[in-house]
Amino acid sequence: MAIELERKEYLSHLEKAASLKDAAARLGADFARQGIRRVFLVGCGAPNREMGAIKYFLDRDIKTVEFHLYFPAEFIYQAPAKLDANSLVILASHSGTTPEVLQAAEFVKPYGCKVAAVTQTEDSPLAQAVPGTLCYGKSDHGYMAKFIVLMALLAGFAKEAEGWKLADKVLKDLEALPEVLFETAVANDKRAIEEARLYHEDDYFMVLGSGPCYAAAYVTGVCVMMEMQWMHTFTGEAAEFFHGPFEVVLPDVPVMVYVGEDESRPIAERVIRFCKKFTERLIVYDSKDFEMRGIDKEVRPIFAPFVLEAATGRLMEHLAVWHNHPLSTRRYMWKFEY
Repeated sequence: MAIELERKEYLSHLEKAASLKDAAARLGADFARQGIRRVFLVGCGAPNREMGAIKYFLDRDIKTVEFHLYFPAEFIYQAPAKLDANSLVILASHSGTTPEVLQAAEFVKPYGCKVAAVTQTEDSPLAQAVPGTLCYGKSDHGYMAKFIVLMALLAGFAKEAEGWKLADKVLKDLEALPEVLFETAVANDKRAIEEARLYHEDDYFMVLGSGPCYAAAYVTGVCVMMEMQWMHTFTGEAAEFFHGPFEVVLPDVPVMVYVGEDESRPIAERVIRFCKKFTERLIVYDSKDFEMRGIDKEVRPIFAPFVLEAATGRLMEHLAVWHNHPLSTRRYMWKFEY
């Protein structure tokens, strides 16, 4: 079996992030008071996707501020024309050593823009490069810890910039989120064990999500299945499924679909209806199936991608045991310069 879940140990990895919530919100509000009208969210891999999930709701609700999402290499090479002194650049890296993120921190200096960063530790290169970096401490659940801090930072910003109606509810419910994530992982463990048994011999998966739940699909398909398990996947947005990807759906092809509670839900449901007809190996993870105790109904859609990730994270851990391939194993990453 995969490592057993232990409540105190699990929550300890999110404790510092939760304690930073109010400070992060104050920092966001301070940036808004400085007249920021454009926010550039910059990160690689999982940090990019979690910022994208937050951006979905800010784009939906905020009229007076533009939010732009970039991978750092593209951000540097494109050099967006709108980047100026009225811009805020938010950089995120779990390790604080991601080369492209560090390059982005250097790249923005001549523009006079405001810069914030989120990472693990104060002694990391990213924290050294960006004064006042929000550091959530060493964590085995850095994806979730980073989300808590980023969400608080942007909620504080959006409330000050435009009186975001959900800001106070989001900030309050972030206190309950660590426990919700743990409870979700526990609740899904029995299902995850069985699915790992059923699917551990498969080398190819399709992993899909709509709207903000594309973040969960990406992290599972790219950051875990490909990076950590060396499995072959197609990871995509459900909105584009019928523009090519559905042509390779066959009865024996596993298709995993993440379904949230936001406005994009019908897009994922359409994919599910199709897959029920053409594959016998459909895996659906729906946030409505999880209690999310203590989370306001208006906040549930915002937290849904991360709750779903907590659920399927157990599946990934059990797959790693079946594969005899620890999630920390890499073939190329960190091995040499590339």
